[in-house]
Amino acid sequence: MIRKSVTVALTTLMLMSIVHAESKYGTVNGDELTQLDIDMTMGPSGMEFSTLNDAMKKRVLDMAVERKLLAQEAEKSDVKSSAAYKEQLSGLEKGLVLDLWMKQKMKKVENDLSNGKLEKYYKDNTKKYETPKQLKARHILVKAEDEAKAIIKEITDAEDKKEKFIELAKSKSTGPSGPNGGDLGWFPLDQMVKPFSDAADKLKKDEFTKSPVKTQFGFHIIYLDDRKEAGARKFDEVKSEIKDELIDKEFAENIQKMVANLKKTAKIELKKLEETEVKVETKK
Repeated sequence: MIRKSVTVALTTLMLMSIVHAESKYGTVNGDELTQLDIDMTMGPSGMEFSTLNDAMKKRVLDMAVERKLLAQEAEKSDVKSSAAYKEQLSGLEKGLVLDLWMKQKMKKVENDLSNGKLEKYYKDNTKKYETPKQLKARHILVKAEDEAKAIIKEITDAEDKKEKFIELAKSKSTGPSGPNGGDLGWFPLDQMVKPFSDAADKLKKDEFTKSPVKTQFGFHIIYLDDRKEAGARKFDEVKSEIKDELIDKEFAENIQKMVANLKKTAKIELKKLEETEVKVETKK
């Protein structure tokens, strides 16, 4: 999504320093060890420091201390006076300005997006939020019809039929769901082969097929855990989804229009790309 692409990782860390300025983990030569130091040490791992076990937390803290010591040593050098430092710093500042400016533009789009506009989009695109009928079922798959019939009899004679079904699925089913009690989870009818779906759809909740269901995979006994009839997701369920979609769409359109207008008055001079010949030496 566009909103995720406008913020570069380094800029995010720079902004986080404001939020976590008071979150200290200690000091190194009197210099505070902040949440920003921890985040920069962990990098884009997707993990949060608070979720780590004690051993991992200690490891990250040790690495943050090492990084802080090296940073302090680097501060003593003449790096800041170098042309490379000034060039990169200028680039970072321009990137930060652009990032904050883009966020302001996006925030304006969000603020201008009324609830009425969201509701209209929902009504105009109702089909987009329709959900097909779904079943939640288990099955036992075997190769022979006689074996399937024998299993059906065992289930029929059992006091707790679902418990017996799960037990037999684990011990007799040749399907990959067998170890999990034959659980197939939720699925739309068209996800399964037709004979299977047709048989499952005829069942009521907590019923199982009294005759083996034959498919190209073998013979199935099916137990229906639950069903969801076809319908449409309600507006409140998809409101945030619609909002995100419209913000991204309108923001992208606004930026494209702005770029097109800027190009009309801008003086743009691009150098021609030079083709370089690559000589390949062959061994004789």
